[in-house]
Amino acid sequence: MPLYVELVQNHSKSGNVASLIHVFLSRATELKASAQCENTVFTWQAHNALFIVRCVCKLLIQHLSEEEVIEVLQTSPPNEEGISEDSQNLVEDLVTSLVEVVVDVPLADLTYALHQEATITLLVLTSALVFASGDDCYLSVLKMLMTGRASIHACLFVKTLLRRFMAQDKPPAKSERGSIILGLASGLWNVLTLGLASSGEEEQGRGPESPLASLSVLLLLVLTNHYTADRTTRNPYRQALLHAQNFHDPAESTPTQAVATFKLEFATLYKSLFTHLQDDQTTLLLYLLLHKNDDFRTYVLARTDVESLVLPILHTLYHAPDSTSHHIYMSLIILLILSEDDSFNKTIHDIPLKNITWYTERFISDISLGGLLILVVIRTITYNMTKMRDKYLHTNCLAALANMSSQFRSLHPYVCQRLVSLFETLSKRYSRLCESLRAAEDLLDESESEMPDALGDVGVLEEVLRMVLEILNSVLTHQLAHNHNLVYTLLYKQHLFHPFSTHPNFQDVTQNIEMVLSYLMGRLETTKRDPGVQDVQEVIQQGVLHLPKDRLKKFPELKFKYVEENEPEDFFIPYVWTLVYQKSGLYWNPKCICMFDPSQPDG
Repeated sequence: MPLYVELVQNHSKSGNVASLIHVFLSRATELKASAQCENTVFTWQAHNALFIVRCVCKLLIQHLSEEEVIEVLQTSPPNEEGISEDSQNLVEDLVTSLVEVVVDVPLADLTYALHQEATITLLVLTSALVFASGDDCYLSVLKMLMTGRASIHACLFVKTLLRRFMAQDKPPAKSERGSIILGLASGLWNVLTLGLASSGEEEQGRGPESPLASLSVLLLLVLTNHYTADRTTRNPYRQALLHAQNFHDPAESTPTQAVATFKLEFATLYKSLFTHLQDDQTTLLLYLLLHKNDDFRTYVLARTDVESLVLPILHTLYHAPDSTSHHIYMSLIILLILSEDDSFNKTIHDIPLKNITWYTERFISDISLGGLLILVVIRTITYNMTKMRDKYLHTNCLAALANMSSQFRSLHPYVCQRLVSLFETLSKRYSRLCESLRAAEDLLDESESEMPDALGDVGVLEEVLRMVLEILNSVLTHQLAHNHNLVYTLLYKQHLFHPFSTHPNFQDVTQNIEMVLSYLMGRLETTKRDPGVQDVQEVIQQGVLHLPKDRLKKFPELKFKYVEENEPEDFFIPYVWTLVYQKSGLYWNPKCICMFDPSQPDG
């Protein structure tokens, strides 16, 4: 800290930071040619200057406002008359140069560290909002990126960041990075981080196999999630990402189709996404592409190996205690977006799976992707009821199941058991809560504060119960002939539904369930006195074929569409910066952070 205090006190006299920026800028103009001819001198000098600038900026941004930081960075050394002149455009020159390094300098072993440093520096320079208290942050650097000279490179910049993610290039061995770079880094590092390096950047070696790919995704998320609702400032990086198209797509743009900002290999991008979906930032990137990029969503839904994308998502949901609540939430949103497509809902039941080793609740040797998806979503609902108690999580889980319900086919017996067991668990909880309310009414005055809370819980449970009943009703209405195992399970548990057939809030949606079960029970009574399992299955198989379809009450097909909140930045900006804090390897003093709580897993 003494070094920091001395720097702030003396910057107007020394202008050392501005001098370092000028060193980097002068070397940056030679970097492209230098990299091509493998001349290491310019690369080393640029990296070392940028490394110190980044460390200084990181320290300044944590303690000063963005305006004050820019003032320090742009204060040049005194001239011959002893007057320090402001270099008004020095920070924008730095930002523009960093973008140009990323897009113009070829990535090789020699330049890997420089590319990594340029990406980290851009993350640091755009991080002022993380440390700003109140509304005193003007996002000057982000505004430079959005509307300044750097913005002309937006399409190429986004394409480069995506290509880095797709390539997953590993850093070269330390011996290949250059002794000058390593010597500086090892010599200054503990001084510049005030002995705190072990908490952050030193751990980068134990981080992702491709730190550059990981940093590129983080920077891409930062750039595309700011200025999304500001009509006065266009976000060219978001527009570039959302209108990217497949390199092999021969279709020309139509009047209703946006012109491609750039093209790249969707096949490689798809593979990189499903390979790294265990990372929050990759899941968030996939969400953004599926939700906002029509061409990419169409490409994904047309793939014949959709299980490669869905299985990692289900794996994350299955191991929910090991993931952040935001990661779980975004994974479910992705499933909800996919479930909006009828072809997806049909296809997943035609994809057989064998030996899913991570599903350990019960050994299932043979199940469809659709069946596993239903199992994992039901498990997520159960987990949420006991641990997270998030109403929106329930809503999204049930909305995805509802979208898929009209295409449920040939469900595994265990899937049917879990689906009906979910209703049983909810109905028991609902009954207990109603009984508690009735008892409380005799003991508490209506003005007591406990009553509204309990009534609210009953209301939520009623919504969830009704949704489950609607899902069961949808299966029986649209796919009765293809779900003998579900009908068998419903017959076995039919006593669960009787109390709801007379309840005014559920009577209409239980009508079809009661009718189907009553019809089949009538056919069973004409068979053997004590029919076995095989006898019941035969009755079901024949009964569903002869059941008069006109006796089923018609309901609108269940269709739910994901819609972002009115002000999505309120959720996504803190989430993105939490990921930068957790995943970038940067050490930020937790006491200086104002945007989120660093002690919490989700920030």
